[in-house]
Amino acid sequence: MSRQFDLIVFDWDGTLMDSTALIVRSLQAACADLGLPVPDDVRAAHVIGLSLADAIHYLLPDVPDSAHQQVAERYRYHFLTDADTLVLFDGVPALLASLHARGHQLAVATGKARRGLDRVLLGSGIEHLFVATRCADESFSKPHPGMLLELMDECLVEPSRTLMIGDTTHDLQMARNAGTAGLAVSYGAHPLPVLQAEAPLAIVHDIPALQDWLACNG
Repeated sequence: MSRQFDLIVFDWDGTLMDSTALIVRSLQAACADLGLPVPDDVRAAHVIGLSLADAIHYLLPDVPDSAHQQVAERYRYHFLTDADTLVLFDGVPALLASLHARGHQLAVATGKARRGLDRVLLGSGIEHLFVATRCADESFSKPHPGMLLELMDECLVEPSRTLMIGDTTHDLQMARNAGTAGLAVSYGAHPLPVLQAEAPLAIVHDIPALQDWLACNG
C-alpha cells in the first residue's frame, strides 16, 4: 500500500510515554510547596503539551511572574524524583519500528525542554528511529505551528504529506495551524469530548488501534 504521509510527527508525553499522571502530580505538588492554589486533575492535565512556562502561566494567572520560576523549579524537582519510573506505552517501540521500516520519516514535537527530551529518548532506546525532534524551549509552544513548520522544512516534506499525532487539543490545533492532518489518541491527557471538538482525522483508543489505523491510512 502506498504511503499517504511521508512524515509522521508524534507528541511525547501522553502519546508515546505514559507520563500524564506524574506531570499532573508534579504540577500540583509544586503549587502546594509554595502555598499557591493547587489545580485539580483536569486543569493540570489540560496544560500538558504546552511549554512549562506557558503551563504555569495558564494555571496561575494571578500569581506574579516573579514566582513562576520557583514553581518551575519545584515542578522539575518532583518530576525528576520519579522520572525513572516512566515507561513507554506498551507496543510503542514495535509501532515506531514498523513505521520506520515502511519508509516513513518519524519526528517528535513536544512541550518538553530539550534536556528533558534528550534524557527520555536516550533512556527509551528508540532515539534512532526519529529523524528530527523539536522542543518548546527551542521553538514555539503549541498550538503555534512553529515546531511542525521547522520539522517539515528540515525533512523536506509538504504539509499535505505530514501527520501530527497527539493526545491534546494543543497538538491538534498546532496541526491545523501548520496545515497538516491531525490524529488524536484518547489515552493521554485530554478527554474524548474535547478531542472530538477539534475534528481530527480519527481518534484511536490504544496503541494497537493506532498501529492498525496507520497501517491502513498512514
